Amino acid sequence: MRKKIILGQVLNPISDSKCDFYKNGALLLSESKDGWIVDGVKDRSKVSKKALEEAEVVEMKGQLIMPSFFDIHFHWVQDDVREMPKAKLLEWLEKYTFPAERKFEKKTYSKNKAKKFFSRLIETGTLGGAIYSSIHEHALDHAQENAIGHFTIGNVQMTMNSPSFLTQTKKEAIDLSKKLSKKYKEKYALTPRFAIATDPETMKKSAVAAKKNGSFIQTHLSENHGEIEFVLSIYRDLPEFKNVKNYTDIYDKVDLLGPKTIMGHAIHMSDAELRKLARTKTIIAHCPTSNAPIKQKGLGSGLFDFKRTEKHKVRWALASDIGGGPILSMFDVMRSFVDQNKGINPEATYTKALFRSTVAGAEAMGVSKVAGNFKKGKEANFITVNAPKGDLEDSETVLEKVINRGRRKRSSYDQLPNAVFFKGKALFEKQ
Repeated sequence: MRKKIILGQVLNPISDSKCDFYKNGALLLSESKDGWIVDGVKDRSKVSKKALEEAEVVEMKGQLIMPSFFDIHFHWVQDDVREMPKAKLLEWLEKYTFPAERKFEKKTYSKNKAKKFFSRLIETGTLGGAIYSSIHEHALDHAQENAIGHFTIGNVQMTMNSPSFLTQTKKEAIDLSKKLSKKYKEKYALTPRFAIATDPETMKKSAVAAKKNGSFIQTHLSENHGEIEFVLSIYRDLPEFKNVKNYTDIYDKVDLLGPKTIMGHAIHMSDAELRKLARTKTIIAHCPTSNAPIKQKGLGSGLFDFKRTEKHKVRWALASDIGGGPILSMFDVMRSFVDQNKGINPEATYTKALFRSTVAGAEAMGVSKVAGNFKKGKEANFITVNAPKGDLEDSETVLEKVINRGRRKRSSYDQLPNAVFFKGKALFEKQ
């Protein structure tokens, strides 16, 4: 069995409050049938002379090594509208997003876009997460063909209150979800766009197939007040939903909740709703850059109360929500998470942000046994960035220096990684 030792500075996230930092670190790898796996991480001084002699030693002087990212909620077909003017969610969807998604009805356009987008995604260091595609089957296939890492991808279902060019019949939406969940299993996510755009019969019948095939389920929940009011006004007119108390109850009645379900946003939630998410082990994707004020290129949806969410023991991880969020890189998402909570919640640290972009994301995707950090036996999935200068001793200071809050252009975060590795194989290296 071949061995490899990578020398450099290393960050290894352990929990919300702990991230091991090795200033003179060594990442120990072993080759397996399926690529390189982690043997461990330790101080360079603790690596024996024999181990160094028996392994291929890779010197990454001046580089900081950290796990690759998970982004558990984003729309790959909205890449072109990331920085379009934003005011109200529903208005932004109608004016910019829906016309952009319409372009994916053309197979050549979709295929070319998929190659470019997923190549750029790799360069940002994201190798796992949950992705929304358009309604078109071929667009989802193109995404599946180009996504490298631990991803689940779903075509949005749109059967009502949608533009004619993006509207499916109930039968079309249900049949397609059955076909794709059977084809892709856990790599497929049943994706009702949200309760405004997808009728309850479609959601309920599709959920049966998704759960049978071990697929994920993803949708949007309580992103802003206008959305919530609109949803309740629709469903309370339906006999079987007239007694629903809240938005979450609707998804519960159509059997969407569960341990493989990811709810985007979930900002404006009652205690009863959070208790229901906790009881069903449903996951929240927190999207700070998308929720951010309009002047920060977000949709102005509000601040996610992660402490209250954790008090109710609801699972959550960070996400970019491209194109509601303007920047693809999870470094920008981490920066936004800390900045928005500054002066409000001191527990919103860079250490916590890294954990929620790596280990927590891997847990949400059901792959924490093989990805997320550098625990022994996990895949060697990692990125390298320029190590910050100075005599630094702890992860929080190191991450703050890397993210360089307030002194770095947001668009530059996408170019921060110098190299990206999946199972020890370099997928990207700066020339």
